[in-house]
Parts: sequence; structure tokens; C-alpha cells
Amino acid sequence: MARAAVAADDDIFALRLNRSDADLWGMTDRLYGSHPGYPKFRAALLKAMRAAWADRPAALRRLDLQRDLEPDWFQRPHMAGYVLYIDRFAGTLAGVLEKLDYLQDLGITYVHLMPCLKPRHGDSDGGYSVMDYRAINPAFGSMADFEVLATALRDRGMSLCVDLVLNHTAKEHAWARKAAKGNPGFQDCYLMFDDDTLPRQYGQTLVEVFPDTAPGNFTHYPAFGKWVWTTFNEHQWDLNWANPQVFLEIVQIMFFLANRGVDVLRLDAVAFMWKRMGTRCQSEPEVHMILRALRAACRVVCPAVIHLEEAIVAPAEMLPYLGRGEHDGREGNLAYHNSLMVQFWSALATRDTGLMTHVLATHFPPRLTNATYATYIRCHDDIGWAVTDEDAAAVGLGGPAHRAFLSEFYEGGFPGSFAQGALFQVNPATGDKRISGSFASLAGLERALKAGDAAGAETAVQRILLGHALIASYGGIPLIYMGDELALLNDYGYLAVPDHAHDSRWIHRPRMDWQAAETKKTADTPAGRVFRGTQHILARRLAVPALHGACPVKVLHSGVAGLFAFRRVAPTGPVVCLFNFADGWQGVGAAWLRQQGVLRMWDVLSETEVLPHDGVVTLPPQGRVWLV
Repeated sequence: MARAAVAADDDIFALRLNRSDADLWGMTDRLYGSHPGYPKFRAALLKAMRAAWADRPAALRRLDLQRDLEPDWFQRPHMAGYVLYIDRFAGTLAGVLEKLDYLQDLGITYVHLMPCLKPRHGDSDGGYSVMDYRAINPAFGSMADFEVLATALRDRGMSLCVDLVLNHTAKEHAWARKAAKGNPGFQDCYLMFDDDTLPRQYGQTLVEVFPDTAPGNFTHYPAFGKWVWTTFNEHQWDLNWANPQVFLEIVQIMFFLANRGVDVLRLDAVAFMWKRMGTRCQSEPEVHMILRALRAACRVVCPAVIHLEEAIVAPAEMLPYLGRGEHDGREGNLAYHNSLMVQFWSALATRDTGLMTHVLATHFPPRLTNATYATYIRCHDDIGWAVTDEDAAAVGLGGPAHRAFLSEFYEGGFPGSFAQGALFQVNPATGDKRISGSFASLAGLERALKAGDAAGAETAVQRILLGHALIASYGGIPLIYMGDELALLNDYGYLAVPDHAHDSRWIHRPRMDWQAAETKKTADTPAGRVFRGTQHILARRLAVPALHGACPVKVLHSGVAGLFAFRRVAPTGPVVCLFNFADGWQGVGAAWLRQQGVLRMWDVLSETEVLPHDGVVTLPPQGRVWLV
């Protein structure tokens, strides 16, 4: 019997390997076929896959089979995500375990633990400077604690997401330490130069990511006589993905984490992985080959695992991370819909959805192959105003002027602004000014509460719920950032923490307010109203099959400046979603809605009938409806 089971396992492995042949070996042949170590690498990769498959726990193998049979599992309307910092949410992994009832009550089925792998000491770029990918940050617990939490999540039907940084390691990583000691093999795992000739040539076309705190893209280390490529920070050394040993090590780490119970690998900083002279060294063609091959390797060993590719770039550059052209349906399963987030804030500031409608209708296809978006309004990072000059001009705006306006508005300095944020990484050379701030503070709650403005506070609450209703219906997996469901405000305490004071992004990483959470069901406070409103939105999302991620999204031109509209096209019939970004009531003709397929005028969000007045369906300020 045992021999038969082993034979069956071998057959399954062989079938999955054959399924991924073109995606795995086809890509690695192109990437590394001319490398002298390629035959050895290919044998080592196959050996690593067989070993990881042999080590895969029975419960996870069963999940592999289930998700192979239900490949749309992550596109279904029950999927709703929550993104948290372990220490700021509950202290430790054991603390998170105790708070799962809270997340389940909210309607969460996907939990993203912000960087939890072992970082360097001191400033670690919020945990993204990793020194050991196979260990948990000891401040949070152990790998055993991690596996207990992963099992508990799986038992509740919740998927676990963790960050895997692909572009760089901490300079304290074992490889980096050996490289610093002069080991040529490990130096070749990074991008190191004997002098600054090549760094200066590369630098002519590179963009500075953190111009305030980490100007330039290279760091000189006199101790071992090398210039090292450091895109993000001095302590983060860029990996040399042209070396197949880097691919092999990362794929083995992916298998290790998958076998500990991870469902979603958030692949961080992927755009920067391949370097080419004379370019920005972002989103080069080889990046997509690497990511396709990594996904293929997982589909052999752990097909229950999907990949979220973090590429916060313009639409034309972002969509290939979900697979376009030759990689269609074969690369990432998820990617952040950065443009939806940016356009939400732009429309909220201008009370005009013209730019939003133009961008989302022009640049994004109605549907994706084997992939969907991760939709969000806020995250752990800053907001960069990704509005191109061409898109701005298409609706009569000046690109630089509009981007500058948004920064000033959300910092709080523009006359009449309701927002309170903080500037991040101002670049005088480019005029780039990014913004930090919590959802609630940027939406106006902080200013309203300070002014004792009850009406302004309620408007801010409605802006937050407008955003959550948007991401819950647009298409993909909506992600609620920790505390946004309780309308937590900016946390200025970061200024007193030496490792945080230089980085304004900590202003929107407050500690969880469990006192507010305890009264969420009954309190007539902004926290209580936002929690109950968000809970209702996620519950209604679950009940609407047309919000499946594979149902196309058709952005509509309503002809009303303050309204944003789109139609979800489903076999069960269309759902037309309307959102009012204006400060006054806005209406759209009932005849126009009927042309979009809305016959009954039933709002599945509020579960009430919407009655036209004089042939017009009207929405209050910040109103939102999902009409069938």
C-alpha cells in the first residue's frame, strides 16, 4: 500500500512537472542557458523540487489538490484581506492567534503578516531588510509559532500571506557576510564593482527611490574594496539575478515557506530585479521570465500557493506582472491596483471623477487570465501620485500641477483641504512629493475631531466607507489595512523612535486600538460606525456572485462629473456600481441605467430598492450603490 502511495506521488509530481515544462525550463533556458553552470543548476533545481515535494505535509498536499481542481479559489467573492504588522496588531504570533475571532467577525479570509522573517538589527526598512529567510523575527516568536498560526488560519478557511523580498538581502545575510570577507562565489550573488566606473554609467539612467535618506544607488565599502548596488538603502544589497544560484536559493526559500503553511507569497520589489545599462533597471523583460519560472516551480511543488507581485508602477508597466503577451496567464496571480488607489484620492480631492474614469477605462482590460487585482485604499507605504502627463492632459489638467496639488492637499496645506498627512521623500530635482497618512486622517477625520466638527467627522466616515465599498466591488481581493476598519488616526509617536523618526510612513502604522475594537458593535463613534459599515460591505460582497474576480469590469462614462461608475458583467446578470465623490447630491438617468442592464433598481449593497425621481436616480454625498 505504501509503495502504491509513493508511486502515485511520483506520478503527480511528474504530471505537474510536465504541465510546467514550458514555463519553468523554457524560461530558465532563456535566462541561464549560456551560463557555464547551467547544467549543474538544472539538476540542482530538479533535486530541490523533488525534495520539497517529498517534505510537503499531507494536509497541504490535499489543499494542493483542492486548489488545482478549483483554480479560481482566490477570485471568489468570499476573499477579503487584512494587512497587519504583528507587533503593532497583537505583539507576537501567539497574540495574533488570539485575535482571529476579531478578523473572522469582520469578514476576513486572507491575512497578510507584514514582514515577519528575521531582519537585521536597527533600521530594517520596516522589516524588508532580511538577514535570514528561514527564520522568524525573534521578537514575534519562532517558526513553530508561525506554523501553529498557519494551521489555525487554514482551519478557519483563511489564507496566509507573507513577504518575500526578491531584489535584495540585508548586508548581514550569510551570503553578504561571506561576500564582504572576499569570497568570490558569494560576491557574484550580489552586484559588486571594483571601482565606480560602471556604477557611474548605470547611475545616469537610474531613479533614486529614497532620495532623502538613501541618495544614489551604490555604496562604497573601503573595508573590502567594492562598490555595491544598493537601490533602496545602504544596508540592502541588490542580488545578482543573472547568477542562477540566486534563483535556486530563492526558489528553495519559497518551498520552505510554502511547506510551513504559506498560501500567498508577496514578492517584494520585483521590478528592480534585472539590471541593464542605459535603462531605469526596472521591469526589464528578464524580470517577467524569472517570475514566470518561479510561479511554475511552485505549481509543481506547491500549487496551492499563489504569487502577489509587488510592482507599484504605471498601468502599462504593471499589467505584465499579471501576465501579458507571451506570459499571459502564466506569471503573477495578484498585483496591487495602484492606479485605483491613486485615482480614489485624486477624485476625493477634486470632487471630479473625470481623470479616474479616463485612466481606469483606458489602461485596464475588462478581465485578466488566471489572475486578479489586490485592491486597496491605503497600505503600509507612502502614496506616490502616479498620474502621467498624458492622462492629465486628456482631461484638461497639467500633470506636474495636478501632482503638486494632490501633495499639498493631502499634506493639509491647500486652502479648504480636509486632510492631514505628511510629506515623504521630497525630490527637488523632479518635484516628486509623496504622501504619508492614515486612511482616516487623509479622509478628514483627524481635522474634524480636532475642530469639534461632528458633521465633518461623519463626512469623513462616509469617505472611508466609500473607499471600502469601491475596493470590495471593483474586482479582485480587497485589502483592509490594519486599523482602517476602526478609523485609526495618524500616530505622531514615531518621531520619538530613533529608527522611525526619519521615515514619515510610520505615521500611518499606529498600534491597534483594542479598546475601540471592544466597543465596535455598539459604540456610536467613528470607530464603531466604520467597523460596522466595513463589516456590512464585506458581508454583502460575499453574497453577490457577480463580484467574482473573473467577471469583467467595464468602466462607464456616466456624464456626471462627481460620479464614478462601472459594470460587473456576470452570467447571473450585470451589477452596476455607482460612487458619488462630490459634496452634493448627484444623479444619473434611470434610462441610462437600464441601458447598462439594470432593470429592477435593487441595491444589493443596502438591500433596498432605489426609486428614481423624475427619471433620475440620485445619490447623497459619498453615496454608493451596487445596482442589479
